[in-house]
Amino acid sequence: MRVDLLSREYPPEVYGGAGVHMEYLARELRKLADVRVRCFGADRTEPGVSAYRVPQGLAAANAALQVLGVDLEMAAACEGADVVHSHTWYANFAGHVAKMLHGIPHVITTHSLEPLRPWKAEQLGGGYTISSWAERTALASADAVIAVSEGMRRDVLSAYPEIPPERVSVIHNGIDTAEYAPDHDLDVLEKHGVDPRRPYVVFVGRITRQKGLVHLLRAARSFDRDAQLVLCAGAPDTPEIAAEVTELVRGLDRDGVFWIQEMLPKPEVIQLLTHATVFVCPSVYEPMGIVNLEAMACETAVVATATGGIPEVVADGETGLLVPISQGPDGTPYDPDRFAADLAERVNALLRDPARARALGVAGRARAVEHFSWERIAHRTMDLYATLRP
Repeated sequence: MRVDLLSREYPPEVYGGAGVHMEYLARELRKLADVRVRCFGADRTEPGVSAYRVPQGLAAANAALQVLGVDLEMAAACEGADVVHSHTWYANFAGHVAKMLHGIPHVITTHSLEPLRPWKAEQLGGGYTISSWAERTALASADAVIAVSEGMRRDVLSAYPEIPPERVSVIHNGIDTAEYAPDHDLDVLEKHGVDPRRPYVVFVGRITRQKGLVHLLRAARSFDRDAQLVLCAGAPDTPEIAAEVTELVRGLDRDGVFWIQEMLPKPEVIQLLTHATVFVCPSVYEPMGIVNLEAMACETAVVATATGGIPEVVADGETGLLVPISQGPDGTPYDPDRFAADLAERVNALLRDPARARALGVAGRARAVEHFSWERIAHRTMDLYATLRP
């Protein structure tokens, strides 16, 4: 069977969970099928991977139109595939056109949904209407939809009630626990100036409304004074959110704040996760949150928002602590001060009880190993493909 995987992100150009998902899913599916990867950006040297750039005539166009231009070229290249499998709205339209053009089944994995990310209008302007249309059109006619969590499945059926429920399956994201494993060396901490003798809280994620970094920074005002704060945070969606985060970081009246804005190599992130007392995921929207699995695999306790698919990953009181949130339609907490206070309370509970934090971390790795292997996910995905063949 030939499977064409379509995505905006693919290594080395990865900035979010969808790109991580693509990397490991492609690796495992190659053991089971003929896999071709089609992605955006610079040329790749990896066999079986083709990258596509914005067509020259759209170089000055709205970003959403540029995406559709790339999608059309990707769709044309899918001739001969048995199944086309797209990831995120950036590639969904390519899969939709390939389905119509070549008469092949189209599978979509939903990593997020445009109706639940209204802040993207701030980033895309009028292009948000286009991205929403592209996603709805593709999802409504897809042969199968994969949700990365039960929470995501509920969101899909709520946002797009025209999709028959039997067409939506749940296959969780995964983690490579051989690669993501505790690294007790100290060279990365020393490189970035982090004191290994002091506890620290770590955040890893893009600077976007979705990831809730502004709420973490407000909560950090109340973190125990001895704790350091390590922010692996870059790629801001807009100049406005970049300015807001900069102001909040500057306003923190504490020492030991390290803001790493460049995209770190994976081994560096793993070491920073390993030595942290607490990893914090303050997201206001998270269909699953691979980054929580990454922290758990490094034996680090997690404090995360009880939203989306996160409670399916982080077992409250067993592998970490969940923070309740009451949200408006756009994901914004109804009471941001309460959310920040609850976030700080749970972080401080683990900072003050390092033995408990260590125990949660050990349990988190055990859970990651047992329930979230990429091999298992690839086999379930292949089983789904098999149901779509003539």
